[in-house]
Amino acid sequence: MSSKRRQGNTDDKKKKKKKKKTTCEETADLSSVVRDEQVKSAVKEAWSRRTHYNHGDVELDCYPFPHCIIKNFISSETFLENLQRELLELNFHEKSNDLYKFKQSDDLRKREEPHITGMRSALFGPFRSWLGEVLGVELEPTVDISCARYEYTDVLLCHDDELEGRRVAFILYLVPPWQSSDGGTLDLYTTNSDFQPQSTVKSLVPSWNTLVLFEVSPVSFHQVSEVLSQDKCRLSLSGWFHGPSLERPPRHIEPPIPRSPHLPRDETLLLEWVNPVYLDISYQEQIQEEFEDSSEIQLKDFLKEEKFREVSEALRLAQIQWMRRGPANKRCYEVASLDTLPQCVSACWELLCSEAFFLLLSNFTGLQLHYLCPADDDENEDEEKEQGNGEATMSSTDSAAVANKSRDSELSTPKCCGELRRWSHGSYTLLHDGEAAQAEYALDLVLPFGCADWQSEFGGFTCYVANEEDEELLTVYPEDNSLALVYRDKETLKFVKHVNHKSSSDSAGRAFHDFSFVYYE
Repeated sequence: MSSKRRQGNTDDKKKKKKKKKTTCEETADLSSVVRDEQVKSAVKEAWSRRTHYNHGDVELDCYPFPHCIIKNFISSETFLENLQRELLELNFHEKSNDLYKFKQSDDLRKREEPHITGMRSALFGPFRSWLGEVLGVELEPTVDISCARYEYTDVLLCHDDELEGRRVAFILYLVPPWQSSDGGTLDLYTTNSDFQPQSTVKSLVPSWNTLVLFEVSPVSFHQVSEVLSQDKCRLSLSGWFHGPSLERPPRHIEPPIPRSPHLPRDETLLLEWVNPVYLDISYQEQIQEEFEDSSEIQLKDFLKEEKFREVSEALRLAQIQWMRRGPANKRCYEVASLDTLPQCVSACWELLCSEAFFLLLSNFTGLQLHYLCPADDDENEDEEKEQGNGEATMSSTDSAAVANKSRDSELSTPKCCGELRRWSHGSYTLLHDGEAAQAEYALDLVLPFGCADWQSEFGGFTCYVANEEDEELLTVYPEDNSLALVYRDKETLKFVKHVNHKSSSDSAGRAFHDFSFVYYE
């Protein structure tokens, strides 16, 4: 060992040479069809004219938006098998949020495995040049690539891929023999005049050594459907070629759900429906203390048992008209048409909209949802009077400000909006820019029915997160007859986690319902 050290620089050079050799790059030869100049010219022509083109292993389809499929993308089967082996030996990390659930590798930009290096060089070298010529765009040398493993119940929900700098998305599949019944298809959406996704019109089934690419645009809405196979792994390389972004129209702003003031119903409705323990004033004070500490509470066995059973049965058996709510880049669940509700369900709806219930919520939370609820200003004034032995301590300007504030609070009428929702396999809601822009202080209420055998692994739970952060603040799981109350500020958003195939894996086709209301002071 010491003699080797004494060789000095010469030995260092040998070591460097040896290191270079062990991380050498294996060449990834692209399909001959990609190297064919005539094919390249034909694809370029078809892409510019937005027409269909099909020749051998290359197909360009412009419906619902331009996408290109290249089969047998790499000419060497041995190279692909070694690439697959190297990828499967990487560290994968579970990725899960409102939009997706799958496993992703570390960034592949600087990996030194020979076949990963060769694949990266081929994609961002000769193939990038080919693609730039086809599009007539100068693509940047930016390398943006990772590996994803999708297994049972993994999914990537509807989105358009738009992010500054992304011009073309690509996916190279390294999968076993795959059928559409295995799930994991790449679904492409049509869009409406507001550039919102409407419905899936094409599903591309993953296939070994097939590259799919599409231009990232305001209409490039797509999803990876949930993987339904319990024994196959959907392995793929994916990323983006960067370049000048396409022009984007202004984002569509949805009209808000209409809000209504309370219905004029008195406390007899509470006596008829609500568990008497929650009508006890001293217990309401305990609830308010707990709520003010944590801004959330779950009130178990909230409705009287016989009322809860009656509504549960009606929801399960009645001929209620359900409508699917979209668009898919924001939400996917069913909502009841109120004029088709059976009498007892309609009465429960009235309870949650009633004046008496607004007052009850005020007592639970301390929020000003009823004029009988003491305002914070009133409490502060009382404290000031006590401290000053009843003498006025405010300047005339302060007095005017307080007068204006109390006049404003008199003018602001507490309101609510609500839905009766049905959650089943494939239901979800997503965080989106419009929701963040319109966020405000509000009290969320959820009252679930029919989830006695619902398990958390099915999804369908509500997550609260801080805006523009991954941190989960709170998770609320559906529980029969448990009234969930959550007060959120302008920086808090929520989503309902995708209901996956486990919810219907035993052919039971489980679904649950909930009343979802939002109250505003």
